[in-house]
Amino acid sequence: MKKIVIGVILAGTLLVAGPYTKEDRIKDMQQMAHAMNDIQTGFFYNNYDMVSIAVNNLSDAVKRVKPPVEEEEEKDFMKRHMNNMVKMTNKIIRKIDQKSFTLLARFKDKDYAQAMQAYTKIAKKCMECHAEMRRW
Repeated sequence: MKKIVIGVILAGTLLVAGPYTKEDRIKDMQQMAHAMNDIQTGFFYNNYDMVSIAVNNLSDAVKRVKPPVEEEEEKDFMKRHMNNMVKMTNKIIRKIDQKSFTLLARFKDKDYAQAMQAYTKIAKKCMECHAEMRRW
């Protein structure tokens, strides 16, 4: 009985999730930009709670980012390879997530210079991804 209930719940979850679209990616990018702004504002006001919430929002958004379904279903191999760059994207996601929690720990310890350095490294990783993916 438990297996059936778990199976039904899992199937329902998969049906509701839907494909990841370009619009979803745009929303996630906007959420990441907003979180970065909130982190910076938290620095200016020396507000740990604001920084903490923003770091969690950044972490949640960055973990959702992936190639949209339109790019995953691309037929041309080279175009698909250039669109996905999955290894690079996953490495950048891990680094941003790691640095965001380093930033939070440093800010909590009142090591503001190191917190700002972690913030700068996160921004650098964001720009690195945009430079590779968008060919800036």
